[in-house]
Amino acid sequence: MALALALALALLEGIVRREEDMVTTKEMRGSHGWDWAARVKSRTTHHNHKCFSQKQKKTESESTTQQEENEEFEFERLFSNLNQATLKREPGSLTSAIFLVAGTTVGAGILAIPAVTQESGFLASAVTCILCWAFMVVTGLLVAEVNVNTMCELGSGGVSLVSMAMRTLGTAGVQIACWSYIFIHYALLVAYVARSSDILTNFLGIPLWGSATLFSLIFGCICYFGSQRFIGAINGVLVSGIIVSFAALVAVASGDLQWDTLLKANFKAVPMSIPIIALSFVYQNVVPVICTDLEGNLSKVRTAIVLGTAIPLVLFLVWNAVILGSITNNAMGSGNIMDPLQQLQSTNGVVGPIIQVFSLLAIATSYIGFVLGLADFLADLLKLPTGESQPLPYLLTLIPPLALSLLDPEIFFKALDFAGTYGVLVLFGVLPAAMSWSERYSNSSPSMKLPQLVPGGRVTLSLIIGGAGCVILSEILENLGHP
Repeated sequence: MALALALALALLEGIVRREEDMVTTKEMRGSHGWDWAARVKSRTTHHNHKCFSQKQKKTESESTTQQEENEEFEFERLFSNLNQATLKREPGSLTSAIFLVAGTTVGAGILAIPAVTQESGFLASAVTCILCWAFMVVTGLLVAEVNVNTMCELGSGGVSLVSMAMRTLGTAGVQIACWSYIFIHYALLVAYVARSSDILTNFLGIPLWGSATLFSLIFGCICYFGSQRFIGAINGVLVSGIIVSFAALVAVASGDLQWDTLLKANFKAVPMSIPIIALSFVYQNVVPVICTDLEGNLSKVRTAIVLGTAIPLVLFLVWNAVILGSITNNAMGSGNIMDPLQQLQSTNGVVGPIIQVFSLLAIATSYIGFVLGLADFLADLLKLPTGESQPLPYLLTLIPPLALSLLDPEIFFKALDFAGTYGVLVLFGVLPAAMSWSERYSNSSPSMKLPQLVPGGRVTLSLIIGGAGCVILSEILENLGHP
């Protein structure tokens, strides 16, 4: 009884606490029903999620038996998502979360992978893709771990990277996170709008500005007005369309596949492809969204991240095999980077429309994820109350990319290359590991912690930071003319 009372007091204290960057008057206006006490159950052998206070456990162990000392506590979820009108619980769907992660990951990056891996060959690039996938899965799990712990401490859902960085790294971490996050998202959104406007202009025959506006308006309204289930359903349809069009594309384009070319491996050329491959696996911006949608359920969050990124991994590998296996040895050895879309269209005229449909669907799914992530980020940055659909974050998310995409696209593709080299590896490589390190091992970290999603302790975190740092350093030296 004493242990249960101590736990309840600790949980209540965690709910009341707020970070400096959170609005002190923020209220739970029906959007999140926090029901910790109702969900806590005493177990001794169960291995589900546990939330317990190490400090209180140590205190109680001095006056309790060994059995009570080993007792831990599990919960089903951190909170309940409630409909503001009906006050009924509306939990997020795991399938929708998987589709959201997969849709966000499958973007314009898949169209550039064969071009940047052409010199290294399929075998070396396949190994690189798998390693980059594992790296980005780990960093995504670290983001989820810090995010759920932050929600646990603040007693509020909808916690973005700003609150996470402030809580773990202070003002300096917030500055790095803010500028990197904003730069990467706006650069990618500009590229998505620019590319989609080209496709729609070819299909509909309307001016470029009209197609860009139409694309932004349709999917912007889906993100703003759509519920969690509606957006999840839309993503499910889009991802299904991606799979169908991709299967048709592979079936048509694989007729001239040269299997012996797939064994080519030039690992010396791998480093130059890492930034683009890492950029292609970016999904971490929607991790706070799925953590809130799934009500802090760590098991579901882990499943959504692993399965949601495994789908794009398979697509990337198959796509890369088809493209690199279709390019002749003369073309691969010419030293010229060929556009994979042009390569397919030149070999088979039926491929053109399929490529356009596949590209538009891939961009649309990624666009939805990035709009949701950036709007949530801006809402937290502007100290807007949670639980209400605010138009300002969405206007700031949609209008600048729309305006910038109508200018010279080449400027922004250069910015994308820079974002993939530095921004992604800093924001979604170094920063998650640094936040997790501070949360796990800082003396000021709270005693109330959830189970770690990434094992390995300091060794794993050091490998993440060191690996990202080495790639960034090599790119800097190469740009300075010192390979």
